Amino acid sequence: MRVTDRLLAHRDKMTPSERQLVSVLLDDYPMAGLGSITELASTASVSTTTVARMLQKTGFDGYPQFQAALRREVKEMISGPVAKRDVWQNDLPEEHILNRYSQRSLANQKRTIDEIDPDEFDSFCSLLSDQNRRIFITGGRITGTLAQYLYLHLQMIRPDVRLLPVAASWTHDLLDVRQGDVLIALDVRRYENASLLIGQLCHERGAEIVLLTDQWRSPIHRLAKHTFAARISVPSAWDSMAAILTLMECAIAEVQERLWDSVKDRTVELEQAFDRTKLFRKFGQSSGS
Repeated sequence: MRVTDRLLAHRDKMTPSERQLVSVLLDDYPMAGLGSITELASTASVSTTTVARMLQKTGFDGYPQFQAALRREVKEMISGPVAKRDVWQNDLPEEHILNRYSQRSLANQKRTIDEIDPDEFDSFCSLLSDQNRRIFITGGRITGTLAQYLYLHLQMIRPDVRLLPVAASWTHDLLDVRQGDVLIALDVRRYENASLLIGQLCHERGAEIVLLTDQWRSPIHRLAKHTFAARISVPSAWDSMAAILTLMECAIAEVQERLWDSVKDRTVELEQAFDRTKLFRKFGQSSGS
């Protein structure tokens, strides 16, 4: 289990001071736990005895073991493709890649969905369905393709959806962000500085932030109203975005149903435009028509 999983799994059995300590650790994860035990206790306004007791409840023998687990997670967060492949290469059973990869990807999707709070997901969909709010979507070097996928679907479903471009011109779009708008940020390891800056600027302008990230959580989570942490590790040098895609498609399906009356009219208009532009090939058309 990740350190955050262990902390959260035992939270209900903790004292108020121990829960306060866990909140401090999660708010600045993993950095809050990488200093000395005295520094952590001071930051959380608890005693070092409280720190030791909380760690014992979550299954750690002591502070050194806790920090060693954190450092392993930090190493995973910042690892590049070569390092990620080396980890899997040393561990892989001798099975065909179709089975090996797909089984891990499907397990990631199941665990991601199992760990989502349905109430939080419903709240996310309520934000997307509120047509008084404008939706801004941003992604990074890889997650930008997912951002575009989400944008194209939401744009068909409702008005006032904007995809922030990867280039520096996104600063122009932020001039239009106002109180109550929504920023959907996709950011997975290795977390991108531009994504964090966009999150900070939108937060300062009063936007609600929804973060789609990995199990280690992008630094944007400290600004986010909702954070959805997907499992992304697979036997490959590159991470899998399948769990994030599944989550997005669940949201798209729910928002479509909530807004179906207006979606239906909007879709009819869109199909008429497609017919006029001859974007799609019709059955029975000859190649020369």
